[in-house]
Amino acid sequence: MLFVELIRRKRDGKELSREEIEAIVAGYTRSEFPDYQVSAFLMAALLRGLSHAETAALTNAMLNSGKVLDFSEIPGPKIDKHSTGGVGDKTSLILAPIVAAAGVNVPMVSGRGLGHTGGTLDKLEAIPGFNVHLTLDEFRRILAAVGCAMIGQTEDLAPADKKLYSLRDVTGTVESPSLICASIMSKKLAEGIDGLVLDVKTGSGAFMKTPADAEHLAELMVETGERMGKKMVALITDMDQPLGRYIGNALEVVECVEILRGNFAGSEDLVELTIELCAWMFLLGGRTATREEGRALAFDIVLSGQALSKFRDLVREQGGDLRAIDDLSLLPQASFRDEILAPASGFLTAIECERMGIAGVMLGGGRFTKEDAVDPAVGIVLHRKVGDAVSQGDSLCTVFYNSAERFAAARPVIVGAYSIGAAKPQPRALVQKVIQGKSV
Repeated sequence: MLFVELIRRKRDGKELSREEIEAIVAGYTRSEFPDYQVSAFLMAALLRGLSHAETAALTNAMLNSGKVLDFSEIPGPKIDKHSTGGVGDKTSLILAPIVAAAGVNVPMVSGRGLGHTGGTLDKLEAIPGFNVHLTLDEFRRILAAVGCAMIGQTEDLAPADKKLYSLRDVTGTVESPSLICASIMSKKLAEGIDGLVLDVKTGSGAFMKTPADAEHLAELMVETGERMGKKMVALITDMDQPLGRYIGNALEVVECVEILRGNFAGSEDLVELTIELCAWMFLLGGRTATREEGRALAFDIVLSGQALSKFRDLVREQGGDLRAIDDLSLLPQASFRDEILAPASGFLTAIECERMGIAGVMLGGGRFTKEDAVDPAVGIVLHRKVGDAVSQGDSLCTVFYNSAERFAAARPVIVGAYSIGAAKPQPRALVQKVIQGKSV
C-alpha cells in the first residue's frame, strides 16, 4: 500500500475503504509509517471529514489494535463516564468513588491533557506516588477490590489510539468529530463495560464550540456504542466558563477532595454536574430506577463519608500517599502567587474558557509538545464566576506559578479572558440536552 496515495485521496475528499483504514491503523501501530505522514492523514481527515462508515471502521480498527477486556467474573454492572474535555473539568475524580460506593463498578481508562484541556491522569499524578501505569492484571485486581480503578492506556489496550492521541494533541487535529469519536469509543469499548455516559462539552472552552457540533459528536458516539451492544447516553453540557473554581492539576485534586468531604461552597456547578452524571450511571447500571433516585443516592453517599472513604481506598491501592489526601497542604505547592484584579465595577459577563486553559498550559500545567513535562503545582483559582457582581479592585482570581517568566506571558491571556459589563448576563443551562440510546 502506498500511504501517500491514501493521504491524497482523503485530502481530495474521497472515501477510504475499511481495509485501507485498517491498514493505516495497523501500520502506524507497528511504527511502519512515520509521524509526519500520519499527521498529514489526520489533517486531511479533519478538513475533509470522515463518513459514518469510515468512522466506524477507524473505531473498530483502533479497538482491535490491542486487547479487549472482559470483567464478567467481577460481580455487578460495569459503567464508565467520559468527557470530551474542558477547563476545570474534574468530575471523574469525584464520581468514580461515588458510583463505586453504590456497587456499580467503574473501570476507567483515562487520558492526559489535550490541547487547552486538562487530563484525568495528570490530575491523579499530582497525588504523590499515585500510579496510573498499571498492568491489566493490576487493573483487574483493583477494580475487583475497590469497585473502581483509574489508569492510562497500557501497551495492550487500544495501542493505536495511544499513539494517535499524542500526535493529535501537537498537530492541531484534535477537533475532528470522527477522530474524537474513534479515540474515545475505541478506548472505552476496550474496557469491558456494559454502558457509557458521555459528557459532551460545548462553548468557548470545548472542542465543539456550538451546540449543533456537540450534538453531532454525541449522536455519532451514541450510535457507535449502540452498534457494539452498549447502553449509551450523552449529556450536552456547558463549557463556556471553567467548571468549578480550580484550574490546575494539584489544585483540582484539592477541590475534588473538598467536595468528597461534603464542602460544596463555591463549587456548586461542579457538584451539580457530577451528581447528574452519577444519576445516569446508576440508571444505566440498574442501580436505581430513576435519575431522581440516583441523584439522592449520590448525595447520600457523599454526605455519609462513603465516597471519601472509597477515594482513599483507590489512592491507597494505586500507590498514592494518603497523607496528601488527609492533609491537602502535602500536595505539590507553587512557590509564587499573584492576584488578577477587576479593572472596573459591574457584572462578570464572560470568562473565555479556552483562553484560561491556554494560560494554564503557559504556566506549565499542560503540554505544547509531546515531550513537555507538566508542573502539577501551577494553576488558577477563580474567585468570581459569570454573573457575579464585582467592584473595581476585587480579586477575580489567584494565579499560582513557579516561573516569573511564564507568569508574565500568561498574565495578559488571563486578563483578556474576563469581560465585565453593566448588565447581569442570563445564566446558561449546565445540562443543555440529553441524547439517549435506544436501549436506555
